[in-house]
Amino acid sequence: MNETIKQKLTLLPDQPGCYLMKDRQGTIIYVGKAKVLKNRVRSYFNGSHDGKTLRLVNEIEDFEYIVTSSNIEALLLELNLIKKYDPKYNIMLKDDKTYPFIKLTAERHPKLIITRKVKKDKGKYFGPYPNVMAANETKKLLDRIYPLRKCSTLPDRVCLYYHLGQCLAPCVNEVSEDQYKQMTDEITRFLNGGYKDIKKELTEKMTAAAEELDFERAKEFRDKIVHIETIMEKQKITMTDFTDRDVFGYAVDKGWMCVQVFFVRQGKLIERDVSMFPIYNEPEEEVLTFLGQFYTKANHFKPKEILIQDEVDLHLAEQLLEVKVLQPQRGAKKDLVKMAIKNANIALKEKFSLIEKDEERTIKAVENLGELLGIYTPHRIESFDNSNIQGTDPVSAMVVFTDGKANKREYRKYKIKSVKGPDDYESMREVTRRRYSRALKENLPLPDLIIIDGGKGHVEAVRDVLENELGLDIPLAGLVKDEKHRTSQLLYGNPLEIVPLARNSQEFYLLQRIQDEVHRFAITFHRQIRGKSAFQSLLDDIPGIGEKRKKLLLKQFGSVKKMKEASLEEFTALGIPTNVAEELIEKLRS
Repeated sequence: MNETIKQKLTLLPDQPGCYLMKDRQGTIIYVGKAKVLKNRVRSYFNGSHDGKTLRLVNEIEDFEYIVTSSNIEALLLELNLIKKYDPKYNIMLKDDKTYPFIKLTAERHPKLIITRKVKKDKGKYFGPYPNVMAANETKKLLDRIYPLRKCSTLPDRVCLYYHLGQCLAPCVNEVSEDQYKQMTDEITRFLNGGYKDIKKELTEKMTAAAEELDFERAKEFRDKIVHIETIMEKQKITMTDFTDRDVFGYAVDKGWMCVQVFFVRQGKLIERDVSMFPIYNEPEEEVLTFLGQFYTKANHFKPKEILIQDEVDLHLAEQLLEVKVLQPQRGAKKDLVKMAIKNANIALKEKFSLIEKDEERTIKAVENLGELLGIYTPHRIESFDNSNIQGTDPVSAMVVFTDGKANKREYRKYKIKSVKGPDDYESMREVTRRRYSRALKENLPLPDLIIIDGGKGHVEAVRDVLENELGLDIPLAGLVKDEKHRTSQLLYGNPLEIVPLARNSQEFYLLQRIQDEVHRFAITFHRQIRGKSAFQSLLDDIPGIGEKRKKLLLKQFGSVKKMKEASLEEFTALGIPTNVAEELIEKLRS
């Protein structure tokens, strides 16, 4: 604990609020809330902690806090701060998907569609359906029972749906508003849980048709009844009031929490959501944070009713979510909460061994690597590799590993611009100069460790750029391969020395993954560039084909093989003169 933190701890107020933990670069790595700021923040720096909390505490170099007037204000502020700063140690709910609805449009000739956007357009929306297949199957069923139009714009003649009995063909037939009203009312009743009544009515119509010896009509009603039974009754009805509700149950073990959410729609348990994450505060408080993020950051639809277990603060939950929240004590609702809790416990036990293994091969490996090199834990590692063939089409690539895992959104590709011929050292100088000049200019996050795929010369070339040109002091290492092109040695220090590394250690396997990944990324990029260059060079000697036509051919065909298979007409259709196209075909096929 540094002096800044010691002094700030003595000044903490005993009031509710939020606190923001920062690392040595001033980045906010954790946001928390507290009923009493003084007690909660001090608890991080007193007593013993488990491994994951210790990891957080070891990174804290400073903190700040914001006092609020109540617990609910602290909770809402915490959610806003997490959304703003996206701290790496907070619960990460990044699922921004929206679930589909079945929409009955309010047009003169209405239709049923599946949509993920709810608009104020007088249409009727039913759902959401967390299970997309259920939404599609339900719509298909309704399409068979109710012959509404399917086309987006009315055609001038009947379509196949009319012949299948699934459309009234308003394009050529006059359909009254009363006919539409009867169908839309029945669809509305059906989707609001009244499909049993619809099934009963169809059964009566089938019986009447059979008594009148209209067996073909009776068969149509029978088929519709079968479809209803197949689609709508294959799921167990869990409630009888057809209310949309979400059911939350959680379990905690060894500092990890699993939250199971059951989606109940129109009385049916149709889907569930499972989240698992480390926690640093009391479970009841973490659940409240999870609830807030679940309906804001993760964009889940908020139902009419939410069920939670007894340990959670009911008053705070209702204030936070602004819907009806219940803690059932008996009956079917209590059974649902128990089932969610039971599933959370099972999932946590099953997954915990996998979590430990994953942590061992990622964050533990990163921590061990930092200790081995005598540096801060390298949470962000950037690695570079070059690729060329005798100096032609030289490229370089950078991959990023965050806490031991590939962060593919941060990968970057570079075409080497200033280097002529096969000069790996100068290529490495250029790419690191470009990368970190931009990082400084745009205030991008800097890595905790840079790994160069190469030996002493490559590392020293990069060190010269970082220290002498850019004034950066970033730990720098090199990875050397053996004669079989496998990860062999780690070079580090100034002067560079071989770092003793056990071949069966997780940190060695991490370095191996980094080296393999940056090599794969660089060589894939080089092949793409080389393929385009080879394609264009083939066209260089053909009169009448300049840069514009090269680009046109490349865009249209993409490869020499496809160009060889193309006909004269396909070339002339692109605006290439016949004589030029004939010469091109002759050269390709020779």
